[in-house]
Amino acid sequence: MSVMDIFETMDYGPAPEGASPALAWLKEHQPFNLFINNQWVQPASGQYLDSVNPANGKVLTQVASANSADVDAAVAAASAAFEKWGKTPGHVRARYLYALARQIQKHSRLLAVLEALDNGKSIRETRDIDIPLVARHFYYHAGWAQLMASELPGYQPLGVVGQIIPWNFPLLMLAWKIAPAIAMGNTVVLKPARYTPLTALKFAEIVQESGLPPGVINILTGEASQVGEALVRHPGIKKIAFTGSTDVGRSIRRATAGSGKKLSLELGGKSPFIVFDDADLDSVVEGVVDAIWFNQGQVCCAGSRLLVQENIADRLLSKLLIRMERLRVGDPLDKAIDIGAIVSSTQLQEIQRLVARGVEEGAQVWQPSWACPTDGYFFPPTLFTNVSPASTIAQVEIFGPVLVAMTFRTPAEAVELANNTRYGLAASVWSDNINLALDIAPKIKAGSVWVNCTNLFDASSGFGGYRESGFGREGGKEGLYEYVRHAWEAQLASPSGYTPTGRAANGASSSSFTDSLLAGIDDELDGLSAPETIELPAIDRTSKLFIAGKQARPDSGYSRTVYDPAGRAIGEVGDGNRKDLRNAVEAAHKASGWATGTTHNRAQILYYMAENLSVREDEFARRIVQQTGRSHVDAMSEVQTAISRLFSYAAWTDKFEGGVHRPPLRGVVLAMPEAIGVIGIACPDDYPLLGFISLVAPAIAMGNTIVVIPSQIAPLSATDSYQVFETSDLPAGVVNIVTGERDALSQVLAEHDDVDAMWYFGTAEGSKRVELASAGNMKRTWVNYGHTRNWLDSVQGEGQEFLRAATQVKNIWVPYGE
Repeated sequence: MSVMDIFETMDYGPAPEGASPALAWLKEHQPFNLFINNQWVQPASGQYLDSVNPANGKVLTQVASANSADVDAAVAAASAAFEKWGKTPGHVRARYLYALARQIQKHSRLLAVLEALDNGKSIRETRDIDIPLVARHFYYHAGWAQLMASELPGYQPLGVVGQIIPWNFPLLMLAWKIAPAIAMGNTVVLKPARYTPLTALKFAEIVQESGLPPGVINILTGEASQVGEALVRHPGIKKIAFTGSTDVGRSIRRATAGSGKKLSLELGGKSPFIVFDDADLDSVVEGVVDAIWFNQGQVCCAGSRLLVQENIADRLLSKLLIRMERLRVGDPLDKAIDIGAIVSSTQLQEIQRLVARGVEEGAQVWQPSWACPTDGYFFPPTLFTNVSPASTIAQVEIFGPVLVAMTFRTPAEAVELANNTRYGLAASVWSDNINLALDIAPKIKAGSVWVNCTNLFDASSGFGGYRESGFGREGGKEGLYEYVRHAWEAQLASPSGYTPTGRAANGASSSSFTDSLLAGIDDELDGLSAPETIELPAIDRTSKLFIAGKQARPDSGYSRTVYDPAGRAIGEVGDGNRKDLRNAVEAAHKASGWATGTTHNRAQILYYMAENLSVREDEFARRIVQQTGRSHVDAMSEVQTAISRLFSYAAWTDKFEGGVHRPPLRGVVLAMPEAIGVIGIACPDDYPLLGFISLVAPAIAMGNTIVVIPSQIAPLSATDSYQVFETSDLPAGVVNIVTGERDALSQVLAEHDDVDAMWYFGTAEGSKRVELASAGNMKRTWVNYGHTRNWLDSVQGEGQEFLRAATQVKNIWVPYGE
């Protein structure tokens, strides 16, 4: 037998994921109680429900069955918590969401296994798709919590939000709903699905670990008829967010009508998967696998209707049948399987009923030759052909691994077939003709349309439906508006005068950002002007330059002494020159891959920088005291604001996006902000740490690499930041620091032909010289003309002005239409 023969006959062996840690966790905690006010509380009814593993039908554990009395208790806890949480500064909320994201990542494998055990979906899906997206949502919305005051001015949280989630993506749906709700300052009472509560209960434990204030998140397990209905009708609930069937959503709409409750509904779907004759059919086949057999077809936006142009239908279907024969159904914990178990026996019976109905109505059914496992609730991938557009299986959401195929002849007929349903959640269009694809996409009545792809989701992009697929959006900035209201609306409802800025109606401050962040600092530190004198000689600490991710001695061989306000020497830094700047610019160019990485990755590194700075906040505060003579409390305020600023630009990294313009032609213009390239930055003298961070952070957040000249008189805060950068996974060369005489070094950078932009915050004369020198290669400049800024002020010290300076807009014109 040849090697090729062996290769052709190879088959997948079992590759099971170990379930022991998850089973041990379940055993340790059972039976599970309700999570109210950060405590585990027995249900008022004293009753518990079995949670079953759909892959084998065996009971995993028992969970509490809540009733209306438990809902009353949870709403009371959430209401009490809202009094403080709704007024908590956005930066503080951002830190809590960041902590939740980190804890989710730390427990990612346990969560992935629990999800596979409880839901029946493949471990590959839970491990590689669901759990990373869960963390992503909390990271992303930590950013919006940070930016709420500036980006949603005049808005404030609603209050207590009731959230009801389905069983198909248990933890991901939790993240979709909880993250934006608490980011905007609301508190939550969440009901997991009856069949899949376990990852929500593990999340409740994570809430405790993260130190989130009691009552902000409450989780009630139980039957929908008990918990869901009580939530919908409770007068203390200000909003209901529901994902589930259209019939239940319709009932909720009726129950809340006239109550003043805000409502968002993400309901059923019967999404079209449209394939034109110029599409890459091999790619289409894999797209179909992802569209309908991902998560056993238990996806509200599953591409369950395959609409194929008539002249390629036979070729595509023959390829599809071959691929279906090779799909693997089995143990969800086996990493080699494609399709896991159906969530429950009830759902399996419903799928079987609708498949039988399709056969009765004359459609032709095809299933693979192999048999599904007999233990548990499994159903094979199924394809229907010869389907009438008006048939039951073409109109009703089956919510299983069942695909119905129909043909069309013209693009107009494809659109008509696609829209021939009461739903409007999602669609997928496949064509190598981008003109055709972009012409068809706007004509389909669906909230999401994927071109040559399917089932793509991200926290930055809103998701939701048209028509009977519901209304409202989850994700992106548009998803935030579901959890806020205008301040004037709140004042009509409540005469207290509370506004989202934390000020009473008379203008008096009811909370202070600095006070909140500096709570706990001993009063005795106030007024401390210099560190205590010690008798031991200090260890020499000469700060070097920072180039290409390494500390480097200056080419000149000289150092500059740094003095405190009293004229005492407190340190030395390298005296950089033209050659050091040349090396720094070369290093910055070599790190150009920073701009092509994901915005999510850049955001993570900025968050990590904030985390590492916070660990050393007292050290940095004392360094500021040394250099400026200010009080320790003032210095700590500067450090805390610098940490907050890193959070702000981590938040903006994946949110400072482009736009779509509609000029008077058949087409669109995509306005895309791009990194400028290498930016030279000369920092101000005031606020030695904050001024440095306030300029570095937006530049690198947008993908630029930089060469920074710190404050000339107080450079030690910048040189102390080397270790923060080194321990935060910042790639070498993204940030390069050259100390020395600011104006002389700025002149060199401004004249340098390989520097793409120059920022200068110094004297009026220095600003003029930078602008003159920039004419050599017409680089962009941003100078202050000698005017100082209040770097502590969020209006002057951060925001879109800095992001615009760090980007340039590329307009891509895309005409379309046949």
